Amino acid sequence: MYGKSKNCLTCRQLQLSNKFRQLWNEHVLWTRSFIVSTAFCLPDIEAVTDRLLQNPCDFARVLRRFYGRHKAETFKRLFTDHLLIAAALVTAAKTGDCEEYEKQRRLWYRNAEDIAKFLASINPFWKVCLWRGLLFDHLRMTEDEAAYILDGQFERSIRIYQCIQQEAMKMADVLTCGIVRQFCVR
Repeated sequence: MYGKSKNCLTCRQLQLSNKFRQLWNEHVLWTRSFIVSTAFCLPDIEAVTDRLLQNPCDFARVLRRFYGRHKAETFKRLFTDHLLIAAALVTAAKTGDCEEYEKQRRLWYRNAEDIAKFLASINPFWKVCLWRGLLFDHLRMTEDEAAYILDGQFERSIRIYQCIQQEAMKMADVLTCGIVRQFCVR
C-alpha cells in the first residue's frame, strides 16, 4: 500500500507513519490525562493542559511540510478548538451542568465535521465520510471514557481507552496513506 509492494515501506514512509502514530497516541494519552486530572482536581491540571495543547502545534509542524503554513495553521486552529471544546465538555459533565454539556457536545461534533471537511479539501485521498466516521467514533469513545472516569468505573474507562488507542492508530494510518499517495512519498 505504501511502497512498491503491498508489504514494503520505504524508510521515509515508515518515519512519516511513526510520526503520525506518535502524535495520535500523544493526543489520546494527554486527553485521558486531562480527563483524570479534571475529574480528581489534581494539581497537575495546568501542566497537563499545556502539554495537551502542544499536540495541535506538533501536528501542524508535520503538516506544514506538505501543505504549507496556511493549511497547517488552519488544522492547528481546528484541532485546538477540538481540545478546548472537549475541556469545556468534561468540565460541564463534572459539574452536572446538562445544558452546557449539550451545548459543548453539539459544538464538538460540529468541529469534528469541520475537521473532516477541511482534511478532505486538502487531500483527494481523504474523504469527508471516512474522516467523519473516524472522528465521530473518537468523540463517542472519548465521551464514554470521561463518563466512566467521572462515574468511578475505572475498568470500563481502561477498556474504552484501549479502543480509543486503536482508533487513533487508524487515524494515523489514514493521514499517512493519504500523504504518501498525494505526494508520492518514497
